Amino acid sequence: MYRSASLNQPQRHVRVVTLIDLLGRHGGGEQIALSIATNLDQTRFDSTLCISRWPPPGGLDHDMRETVDHLAAVGVGLVGLARRGKADFWVWRQLVGLLRRERVDVLHTHKFGSNVWGSLLGRAAGVPVVIAHEHSWEYEGRPVRQILDRHLIARRADRLIAVSREDQRRMVEVEGIPLARTMFLPNGIPRAQPTNNCDVRAELGIEPEAPVIGSVGSLFPVKAFDVLLRATALLTRDRPQLQVLIAGEGTQHEALMALARELGVSGSVRFLGRRNDIPEVLRALNIAVCCSLSEGSPLSVMEYMRAGLPVVASAVGGVPDLIEAGVHGLLVAPSDPQALAAALAELLGDPERARTMGVRAYERQRAEFDLELMVRRIEGLYEELLSVARH
Repeated sequence: MYRSASLNQPQRHVRVVTLIDLLGRHGGGEQIALSIATNLDQTRFDSTLCISRWPPPGGLDHDMRETVDHLAAVGVGLVGLARRGKADFWVWRQLVGLLRRERVDVLHTHKFGSNVWGSLLGRAAGVPVVIAHEHSWEYEGRPVRQILDRHLIARRADRLIAVSREDQRRMVEVEGIPLARTMFLPNGIPRAQPTNNCDVRAELGIEPEAPVIGSVGSLFPVKAFDVLLRATALLTRDRPQLQVLIAGEGTQHEALMALARELGVSGSVRFLGRRNDIPEVLRALNIAVCCSLSEGSPLSVMEYMRAGLPVVASAVGGVPDLIEAGVHGLLVAPSDPQALAAALAELLGDPERARTMGVRAYERQRAEFDLELMVRRIEGLYEELLSVARH
């Protein structure tokens, strides 16, 4: 078991352990878990992050090492369990021992696997408050997961958090979980960080007046970048100067590049790979796109809003919670390149309307989907449930 820092802090603080499978800043659930753990009010909470699938010796990449250093710098404890596979049940004894030894007040788990184990073991260890945080609802055709949600997680956890209203609706109507056991809590992102003033258009040789659309996300099937490529093929018939930027990496990279060649849009589409300067990339866009097949509460869409961009997105999952059609952007049906192309053409043809939508998106993100606001709500939930548990 890897462990750094200490939980031996003054008793007056509420002791919180955040449990998630992986250490990272690229998956949405991982980012949110890390953000909550590192932004709790240190005058009231002692925070520890527990990673169940800690990498083997030498397995930390550069980003992981940076995250470990950041946790130490902000005073958050870090515990790593050597779980390598589903059958490694023995590692959970270490978590139970930690929860009992340190008299942890709140166990906050994230994503399905950690929610299952945390709701089971948190109660076994006598933790007063257990919270399960689900980051997307993708259980169609997965009856076992629905059963575990309803009969294990929802019964043993004090709250099952949904990151979108649609997820909460499905928990109640599809899984049969009592509404009172659930809570809708949208994600939040931090205020914009200082930029390095890099001109991405100049870097890529794109003319200042050229129309540019783009998207940020992992190149996996659920993100449906093939739909964006097919929409691009329709758009470039009338807009040959259009440029499309796609930032991200994943298993579909080669297939998407092949599709771009097949559609004849290789000259219009730039696959940027992984970028550490996403704010600068977004500054190069006129319109941002989210064409996913499913989403929870997508951080990428919040980043687009923070950048003041109008958003054209699939009306799936929690996206309608963020983007009101006609106000902050336009919503379209998923898997529909024609509808996506038409919505993009509509905004490309009306730049003033697009700019107005971008301003509204920026204002809404700051007011409703801010990281500090999300964390304060979480803190309030911890204290409310603890008060009930202690009485």
